[in-house]
Amino acid sequence: MRLLKQLGAVAAVAFAGSLAVGAVSGNAPLTLVLGVATAVLALVTYGWVVRRTERRAPVEVARAGAGAAVGRGLLIGAGMFAAVIVNIAFLGGYRVTGWGSALGALGFFGFTAAAAVTEELIFRGILFRIVEERLGTWLALALTGLLFGLSHLLNPHASLWGAIAIAVEAGGMLAAAYAATRTLWLPIGLHFGWNFAEAGIFGTEVSGKSGDGLLDGVLSGPALLTGGEFGPEASAYSVLAGVVLTLVFMALARRRGHLVPRRRRTPAGAATATLSR
Repeated sequence: MRLLKQLGAVAAVAFAGSLAVGAVSGNAPLTLVLGVATAVLALVTYGWVVRRTERRAPVEVARAGAGAAVGRGLLIGAGMFAAVIVNIAFLGGYRVTGWGSALGALGFFGFTAAAAVTEELIFRGILFRIVEERLGTWLALALTGLLFGLSHLLNPHASLWGAIAIAVEAGGMLAAAYAATRTLWLPIGLHFGWNFAEAGIFGTEVSGKSGDGLLDGVLSGPALLTGGEFGPEASAYSVLAGVVLTLVFMALARRRGHLVPRRRRTPAGAATATLSR
């Protein structure tokens, strides 16, 4: 019930925000305002519902250190995508055809803020965190990563390979980033940095969806290299980069003692014997 209540509250904000942002599509200033408002409202709602259902302070979204953690995530996410697109361009799979739209990039900023925050709250703040309590870090990472990838099958130009790629490079990596830091701010910044660099800067598709960016970019060549119509998230380069970062974050989580073991069920007889003592 705790999981369902938290999911219901945050998902309701995410859905309402998606409708509002969709209704003003093409109006960059309004998209920016409504997107940022959705992100803020989702964070407030998450904090409220965690306090009510778990009787604790939501330390994973505490304000202390939030700016620095988001900043680190932005640098990692944007740097990761820049490395991917440079490798694609090196083999002739990406080229810049001209300047894009600064105003369009501003609107995409709002859209990305709403998406990054709501998805991280739902998939890492609620699903991964609660599943991890019972199944442990590794299994929770695998299951919620797979669910995150499959949720993208509803996107334009989606394919099974694209869903698997996102499950590995994003679902696993973002959960590992949370496990390493035990704060949602780093994965939020990482998620935002990757998505905004993808469309807001380099002008490519994000999970099959196009957005206005500072550059007009064109992908061409083998889909395994470029990601095809789904965008660079379905590129083998992205999968490789995501796997590397996942391993780095999980190594850091292990060093810090943040890995949660799978909870072992107590045999009924042993439990009865313990109680009888």
